[in-house]
Amino acid sequence: MAVDRGTIEKLAELARIQISEANIDDVTTSISEILGLVDQLQAANTDNVAPMAHPLDAVQRLRADQVTENNQREDLQACAPEVEDGLFLVPQVID
Repeated sequence: MAVDRGTIEKLAELARIQISEANIDDVTTSISEILGLVDQLQAANTDNVAPMAHPLDAVQRLRADQVTENNQREDLQACAPEVEDGLFLVPQVID
């Protein structure tokens, strides 16, 4: 996929980035080459390839789902300006 100079200038404006006149042709060429590589990847046949979350068959060790800390809610809320039913009350900031 070829990208022209006008497209790069418009993208730079939308992204709020400045590309100097000296570099805009190089950026246009680079973006066109990258999009060409993406086109090649999209053309690859992946019909018989199973999707995977990780290239290695690694299994993460999991710990038991048990409470390991004491409930300190009252101690932590002792210095709060307002508390109700175990919840911190804060001023409304959005109408």
